[in-house]
Amino acid sequence: MTITDDLQKLLDILPQDLQQVLESHPKRDSLVEVVLDLGRRPEARFPNQAEYLSEVPVTQEQIDDCIQRVGIFGGDNRAGIEQTLHRISAIRNRTGKIIGLTCRVGRAVFGTIGMIRDLVETGKSILMLGRPGVGKTTALREIARVLADDLQKRVVIIDTSNEIAGDGDVAHPAIGRARRMQVAHPNEQHQVMIEAVENHMPEVIVIDEIGTELEALAARTIAERGVQLVGTAHGNQIENLIKNPTLADLVGGIQAVTLGDDEARRRGSQKTVLERKAPPTFEIAVEMLERQRWTVHESVADTVDNLLRGRQPTPQTRTVDDQGKIAVTRQLAVVNGRGGGQLATVEESFAPARPSNGWRSSGQMVALPQLPVERVTGRSEFDRLLDESFNYSESIDLDAVTRVPGPNGEDLPLHVYPYGVSRHQLEQVISVLTLPVVLTKDIDTADAILALRSHVKNHAKLRQMAKARHVPIHVIKSSTIPQITRGLRRLLNIDDPEMADDLELQLFLHNGSDDEMDALEEARLAVEQIVIPKGQPVELLPRSSQVRKMQHELVEHYRLKSHSFGEEPNRRLRIYPA
Repeated sequence: MTITDDLQKLLDILPQDLQQVLESHPKRDSLVEVVLDLGRRPEARFPNQAEYLSEVPVTQEQIDDCIQRVGIFGGDNRAGIEQTLHRISAIRNRTGKIIGLTCRVGRAVFGTIGMIRDLVETGKSILMLGRPGVGKTTALREIARVLADDLQKRVVIIDTSNEIAGDGDVAHPAIGRARRMQVAHPNEQHQVMIEAVENHMPEVIVIDEIGTELEALAARTIAERGVQLVGTAHGNQIENLIKNPTLADLVGGIQAVTLGDDEARRRGSQKTVLERKAPPTFEIAVEMLERQRWTVHESVADTVDNLLRGRQPTPQTRTVDDQGKIAVTRQLAVVNGRGGGQLATVEESFAPARPSNGWRSSGQMVALPQLPVERVTGRSEFDRLLDESFNYSESIDLDAVTRVPGPNGEDLPLHVYPYGVSRHQLEQVISVLTLPVVLTKDIDTADAILALRSHVKNHAKLRQMAKARHVPIHVIKSSTIPQITRGLRRLLNIDDPEMADDLELQLFLHNGSDDEMDALEEARLAVEQIVIPKGQPVELLPRSSQVRKMQHELVEHYRLKSHSFGEEPNRRLRIYPA
């Protein structure tokens, strides 16, 4: 990065004694601002600390002397220094007299947008968010220069406070070939935005501090005319904009929608819900958490939809180290098997986004990028786990098994008598998940009975035997791996969402063929990358009845609904969001 700040010109407007202190200060190059308040000690602020420059309070004469050396204060109580990026802001008393100054250092940092240069080159509108002082205006200035000089675009900057291109009629060199339109009064910013599009034929409009409803409306008008927008807004995160009725239109606007009975039941929500009203004005949002750490929402529409439905968005976090190396991580929602989710961070390679190929081009099962989530998907691992389950011995000497007390006072391992439940599947679940359970063929030695609900309902003798022996009966709806897994967890009083779901996913393969593995991987990708994060139903490819059954079981594992439809041989699954 190359940094130019013309710091000496800012120091020249300060009182002489303060100039001398700052010129020899060891942290001079990282100075953020100097604060002068009447009757208080002068203060210098640095990125992580602040310190007093003198023990003598600031006098009115010192403030007046500083005012004479800077430009005219505009309607927003800001002034500047000719041909620099510094900003001097005034605090006035009730009569309009200036009794305080904030002298902020303006720096042109070349190379600061390396983290998002690939996004800038896409031509999509970008919104920068962040707390004051994190570098939004600096990044905006550099984006304008890159678009104008490197990408040869017609760029117009709407410079309300002369903060982007500096004070005076000649723009600062930091904006390159970009043009600058000044604004006479902050209230007229939205009018100048529209005027820029109508009169100067820009390809890109750069705007700092969108803060009113009229400016948000002007931004939407500009975006709908096909002009790329790059701007900043008052807010730290996208959630702040959603809750701000003035600026909500920047992310699509929010409206209350009344759902039909069937749709509300399918979603599992109330009949009146909040939904996005329109496409977002800005397609990409960047939350500037720190100067070297930014969170990127590549699709504002998807992020807003997820937040309104109570889901966790999956943005990128981009960081850059002292050597300029960029690291990209993504927060992915990992389903925990109980309908909730937890966040897992995975690293991604830094490269411009490219369209990916899906199974379909009709809008169903499309754009399923292969994210490098750390999963156990090799055939060798499957075979090892399945071989271990197949080697599980049926002829266990129950008297020889050493039983220890469990966390809830029960004796482990737990002896379970299966009734109507596939013994093979039971053994497989017990082995792969390493559950402390032993299957028994003798009801007299059983601690519990695991049975199908339909069998228990029609078998009075079983209920009588269990009652006489004081053996509890736990029922499951069907002899499927998800139902068996949940039944065994209930027996063991295990209800832990942190249990390794990757192991459970291995159970669905049953030592399957390549076709079965492809079908299950297709269903898994559909659930984890479309149905859960985007809340959209997905239609899978046609499969045989046996393979569809396996897909149904996998979907049930995620606590989602699925139905088969169509005629053979084109009968296929449709997966619905929760």
